[in-house]
Amino acid sequence: MLPHSLTFALILFLSTFFVNVSATNNKLPKGFSIDLIHRDSPLSPFFNSSMTHSDRAQNAALRSLSRANRFGQSSTAETSELVETDIFPNDGSYLMKISVGTPPVERWALADTGSDLIWFQCSPCPQCYPQNAPLFDPKSSSTYMSLPCGSDPCNSLPQFSVQGQLYPKCGTSNECTYFYLYGDKSYTMGELGVESVSFGQAASFPKTVFGCGHNNNGLYNMNNAGLVGLGQGNLSLVSQMGNVGRKFSYCLPPYSPKTTTKLRFGEEVAISGNGVVSTPLITKPGSLSSFYILNLEGITVGQQTVQTGESNGNIIIDSGTTLTMLPSSLYEQVEALMKQAIGADQFIVEEGPYKLCYSNANSIQNFPNFEVHFTGANLSLKPQNFFRPISNDVTCFAMLPTGGMPIYGNVAQIDFGVEYDLDKKKVSFAPVDCTKQ
Repeated sequence: MLPHSLTFALILFLSTFFVNVSATNNKLPKGFSIDLIHRDSPLSPFFNSSMTHSDRAQNAALRSLSRANRFGQSSTAETSELVETDIFPNDGSYLMKISVGTPPVERWALADTGSDLIWFQCSPCPQCYPQNAPLFDPKSSSTYMSLPCGSDPCNSLPQFSVQGQLYPKCGTSNECTYFYLYGDKSYTMGELGVESVSFGQAASFPKTVFGCGHNNNGLYNMNNAGLVGLGQGNLSLVSQMGNVGRKFSYCLPPYSPKTTTKLRFGEEVAISGNGVVSTPLITKPGSLSSFYILNLEGITVGQQTVQTGESNGNIIIDSGTTLTMLPSSLYEQVEALMKQAIGADQFIVEEGPYKLCYSNANSIQNFPNFEVHFTGANLSLKPQNFFRPISNDVTCFAMLPTGGMPIYGNVAQIDFGVEYDLDKKKVSFAPVDCTKQ
């Protein structure tokens, strides 16, 4: 989710996966890991057995386009009325299993690398979207405490004007009342507080700042009871992990119905082996400050390189978006080189939103060399990173043009260990077999 001008996103983790914690350490560990499950897996609560592989591929492309367009919207801190636009924010997101309160109650929540605030639907809730689990009741938890106006967490919230009222604002008992608006016009409104959150026996984080949402709108899935922000800001889960540190990593394997992988935090995150390269993590002000932004210098197809001419951050890395979205001018040049390298005689009609498709992947004798050049990090991609099967007899280029914010999607990240170090301001990559991680 993207506050101000951008929306639901990562990482993490960010997309097409759901997460489920595996126990490793107790209480405050130096590191722990979470299982990631692809959203199209039969293990996923979003799995629809009536959909064909082609249906899922088309939906993934449409979600990628929508996500890039949302990321590219202009920022605003004003809204004249309470927005009630129906949206579907978990397009390409994860669900993570998380426990909240004392005694702990287990809930599923969206994991979003594109925003910071952690929030759950709380009772009483005059305006809530339907969810399968009961609403979280702060009065039933012995560790819940509301936060006052003027507190540092309250001051860290973005400001919005709603019907002439500036948020965050003071409630009747001086509690911090927040309003958090996302780029797709979904929102949550409620009381900012602190609470104990945990991941089974893997980790427990007392006094975690979160939003107790009493007025929430958007077409959320009934399987999730809120959202966990994993961005770079002070209120994100990553920033509130204390001695675990502000690091995480993942390794996305090629899709298989039974494949799972790990999302790692703290000391467990380090990627290693031959070929580890790093690129600076670029911080942008304002509405872009939560995103993981890299600088893409160019792309090589065959022996020819197309330069971007950029140097100050021009693409979001997002494991919650399936396809890689390139600026239209860059995409056109890359596509032309790809068609030239493969052979235009094999080019077929467009498959939905996909632009470059071939009738039979086996008929492509020579996939060209394909390299992505980030500042300080050159990545050599395999065909699985830039082509994906759409049906039994059609394969398509896994990149699309966008007039919105460019995104380095999760297909391009398959079989790479990806490590985010927020303190050292870098993202590292290493080519690995993610099925063995």
